[in-house]
Amino acid sequence: MRIGVPREIKPDEYRVGLTPGAVREYVAAGHGVAVETGAGEGIGASDDSYRKAGATIVGTAREVFSSSEMIVKVKEPQPVEWVQLRVDQILFTYLHLAADPEQTKGLIKSGCTAIAYETVTDEHGGLPLLAPMSEVAGRLSIEAAGAALQRHNGGRGLLIGGVPGVQPARIVVIGGGVVGTQAARMAVGLGAEVTILDRSLPRLQQLDELFEGRVRTRFSTLEAVEDEVFAADVVIGAVLVPGARAPKLVRRDMLGSMRKGSVMVDVAIDQGGCFETSHPTTHADPTYVVDGVIHYCVTNMPGAVPLTSSQALNHATLPFGLALASRGMAAVIGSPHLQAGLNVYRGRLTNKAVAESLDLAFSPVGNIAA
Repeated sequence: MRIGVPREIKPDEYRVGLTPGAVREYVAAGHGVAVETGAGEGIGASDDSYRKAGATIVGTAREVFSSSEMIVKVKEPQPVEWVQLRVDQILFTYLHLAADPEQTKGLIKSGCTAIAYETVTDEHGGLPLLAPMSEVAGRLSIEAAGAALQRHNGGRGLLIGGVPGVQPARIVVIGGGVVGTQAARMAVGLGAEVTILDRSLPRLQQLDELFEGRVRTRFSTLEAVEDEVFAADVVIGAVLVPGARAPKLVRRDMLGSMRKGSVMVDVAIDQGGCFETSHPTTHADPTYVVDGVIHYCVTNMPGAVPLTSSQALNHATLPFGLALASRGMAAVIGSPHLQAGLNVYRGRLTNKAVAESLDLAFSPVGNIAA
């Protein structure tokens, strides 16, 4: 199969769909790979490093899209990209369609086959292609919060870990999944006082055992969320409903009771955000203030550390990508995990959670033909 890797064009996005090491694996498996010139600059990978791995370097994204049977990206296609997609072409990337009706309609209109990293599953019911970026984003959320808390950035002037004799920051993590766990790990490591809220008692038990009493765990109710958020210096929004829009767990009317200069980091912003006052921001302009509370809502947080992120993502996506390259749609039909990742197929929306979030017609995967 002919694989195409365009340069990412979303603002402040420096990751790349395939690293030179991943390209070498595709080439060794008998596939051709076309990489847009400069696609690897963000991770320090030159065009020459891709040539040595066996790729062909092309001058424009248009050449990549027009010559490839499968497009491998990182972030969702932008309008100028989705209009270049076509029938019989596979798109393999993050999509986050539930919060993006325009992209969804664009992909449906293109007739392409779009497989979303974030809804591909594994035999344990996990999300293996979302997990590595969730790990990165969870850890970065604490770094972002620490910077936003600094007085010159508008924060309370608080050091996350405090110093001997001085109270550390109080950090509340809403959601005990991969993002929440990694955020808590970083916060605990810095010496913060950490509480994790979740609605799964088994998960809270796991977290209690994992952190050996170094974090407080609390069952998430409306009352518990209010209690913790009002007393917090930092709130990390880490709630995920696979494929669907994130629930709004912190309301606008709650902000008036929060500490002035406190920070909310919405890691769920790709799925619409779990704070009512969240809206997408960029690395160039990451924060804004509502009712005295700083909001950090960057939609591509792992893009800040593209070398780490690209390598971690490629390690996870490679087996699935190679299967798609070798067998095409037959790989999807034969794998319940890739079926879960199939969001759009030849003009039809095949992910139920996305369809319900956007109030669009849903076409079950069982209705498609190999």
